[in-house]
Amino acid sequence: MATKDAEAKEPEPADIIRPILNTSMKWYAAIGILSAVALAWLAAFGFQLQEGLIVTNLADWGSGGGVTWGLYIGAFIWWVGIAHGGIILSAAVRLFGMTKYQPVARMAELLTLTALSMSGLYIVVHMGRPDRLVTSVVNAYPWTVQSSPLAWDVTVITLYFVMTATYIALTLRYDTYQLRDRLPDILDPLYRVVLIGYSEKEDEVIERMAWWLALGIIVMAPLLLHGGVIPWLFSLIPSMPGWDGAIQGPQFLSIALTSALAGLIVISYTTRIAYDWEHIFTDSVIRGLTNWLGIFSLMFVWLQLQQIINGLFAAHVRPEVVMTAKLSNTIYQMAMVTMFLALAYIFAQAVKPSVFSRHLSLVAALGVLVATLSEKILFVFEGLAYPEFGLYDQVPGHYSPSLVELSSVAGTVALCTLMYMVIMKLFPIIELHSVEDHDDDHDNEEVSA
Repeated sequence: MATKDAEAKEPEPADIIRPILNTSMKWYAAIGILSAVALAWLAAFGFQLQEGLIVTNLADWGSGGGVTWGLYIGAFIWWVGIAHGGIILSAAVRLFGMTKYQPVARMAELLTLTALSMSGLYIVVHMGRPDRLVTSVVNAYPWTVQSSPLAWDVTVITLYFVMTATYIALTLRYDTYQLRDRLPDILDPLYRVVLIGYSEKEDEVIERMAWWLALGIIVMAPLLLHGGVIPWLFSLIPSMPGWDGAIQGPQFLSIALTSALAGLIVISYTTRIAYDWEHIFTDSVIRGLTNWLGIFSLMFVWLQLQQIINGLFAAHVRPEVVMTAKLSNTIYQMAMVTMFLALAYIFAQAVKPSVFSRHLSLVAALGVLVATLSEKILFVFEGLAYPEFGLYDQVPGHYSPSLVELSSVAGTVALCTLMYMVIMKLFPIIELHSVEDHDDDHDNEEVSA
């Protein structure tokens, strides 16, 4: 009964600025805990800077085995995937008029900005010394961009960050102008900067610009970004059978969309509880996101099956070794079991609505995030552990992330959440249009009645 009442309540402009105006002790407690986790990781990173990458379990190729890439690169790909998937989802909402999911559109855009920041941070962390980013990339960029995966990564991340920031800035101007009288006076200097040169006449132009940006993002994603450049950097290396194959593009894209949807479910669930947004992120919205998560999770599992069959049936010796090692890895087995359990719940609640529970949707989303991160780490590690070339008498190396590496996951998740919480205190994370459109739909229903 309470759920029906929440669904019937109309969202208002006052709802979407509540996080800016009201700050509870729980918010400060969360900030304190997250800051502690982030500082603990920064201390671990400081230890790495002092001692070098030897504090990780990464190694050089050689007769002793081992891999040069591991959790750092796997987590980098995971964060980039979440970022790309987030902006693709937001663009799809705008481009295809999916008004039901309009409340999560800006949240997806902010998820993209914060996730891109974390992926960029992983580049710095993995280089060992931050100054190498300047000496190895910036100065030599004109020619390294033609051949260096690192230069390409920096290029793609920068391009997407600029596009996403522009996308958000365009739509924020309207909301800031309309809600300015209700926003805190202490933030007025910030809002003045956002509204420089603003005129109500530009709203229609901004809508068109945002639409074209959304179209560009939808087109670029499978061709250039997480469906293109990053998987190409792996799949076009013939000496690494664990990375080989044209399937890497679709696989990367499916993981990006799966991870982003799982992240959005987690954010929707937590903000719904924190700010009493049951009437905005209704059970219907969360259930819809859960159904979409099921579709892309199924695609991810199906593409995993394609890789397994290709790597085991009448395969060359080295691909079979790689795939056998992957399938026998406990982490991979747990990741796949987690995905199947999440899919079992998602399709059960899709067939029988009474099975749906927003709490179980949260658990499924968290499980999917852990599973996709595990798969990306194993993808990087197993792909490097069994190369095709004979530079050394290769001994299969063992790799498990060190505490320093593991702390980076907790630290970046904490930093990403902190960024999100701070942005929520400055700007509405739900578009005003989503409330206005809801009111218009309600008025139309009354007229029809």
